[in-house]
Amino acid sequence: MSIIPGFSRGLFVSGGSVANMTGLMAARHAVLKDRIDGATVYLSDQTHSSVERALRVIGFSREQIRKLESDRNFRLSIKTLRAAIADDRRAGLRPFCIVANAGTTNTGAVDPLSELADLAAKEKLWLHVDGAFGAASILSKRGREMLDGLDRADSLTLDPHKWLFQSFECGCVLVRDAAILKSAFKIKADYLRDVYRETEEINPCDYGIQLTRSFRALKVWLSLQTFGVAAFRQAITRGFELAELAERELRARKGCEILSPAQMATVCFRFGKSDELQTRLVDVMMKDGYALLTSTELRGAVALRLCTINPRTTEEDIVETVKRLDRFARQ
Repeated sequence: MSIIPGFSRGLFVSGGSVANMTGLMAARHAVLKDRIDGATVYLSDQTHSSVERALRVIGFSREQIRKLESDRNFRLSIKTLRAAIADDRRAGLRPFCIVANAGTTNTGAVDPLSELADLAAKEKLWLHVDGAFGAASILSKRGREMLDGLDRADSLTLDPHKWLFQSFECGCVLVRDAAILKSAFKIKADYLRDVYRETEEINPCDYGIQLTRSFRALKVWLSLQTFGVAAFRQAITRGFELAELAERELRARKGCEILSPAQMATVCFRFGKSDELQTRLVDVMMKDGYALLTSTELRGAVALRLCTINPRTTEEDIVETVKRLDRFARQ
């Protein structure tokens, strides 16, 4: 994906789960030489569950995963992270990887990527960025501003089936050093000797888990060729703007509290103080059928969440959605 500079090789995979696992396996191989005893990895409490699952799959125990409390903006705290790394080093453990977020699922929060890259470089740690949701927004001016430092990651997860509007399955992992990915995964089986006689041929199985794979890159290429990058840039920018419109409409409603302002086309809020009301609103909106509303938990409170990346969504859709929410909340 040449839209993001600094990465030498990438691989299309099924989605963010496998992309995160691939990047973390590269980190394990590069930094630890696959010897994981005493190794520790750092992430925030807002990190997608697929990261923790991937770490478990590739051999790390829960005790080796440092899930740190995020700051008031739901970002990974540099101060907290620095202290955790120092504590682990004093205990004789081996910090090896920081996992940052480029657009969390909960709130769209972006961790301080440049500062994390500085810290990773100083501590000689691998920096993996989970940008499954938000990384594609770098195509837009708004996204580039929010994702400053993304190009300094060692590995990056990006899901074209999210903000590049592709159909399932279409994930992607990018790495700064392709040789590390190949070293981590390449196994020359006897029955593949004919494949490796052509030394110049690129075999995707040398860079990831799958041998059998579908042609996922085709739909991305066709979309870019058909619509052009400018159309994607405009659609991404529109996602930002619609979330901001939703926030303005919500703020105008009595009894509505914004828990996380619009960022990366995501806004979180609640009506009233009752968790039960938020759950009821999700169910009522689902039954109503006009718009999809989901819930999450922020700081222990149930929050409602709108994500506005559908390029077909109109301003009128947003306004009407908020009107219905307000009406249902008062019933």
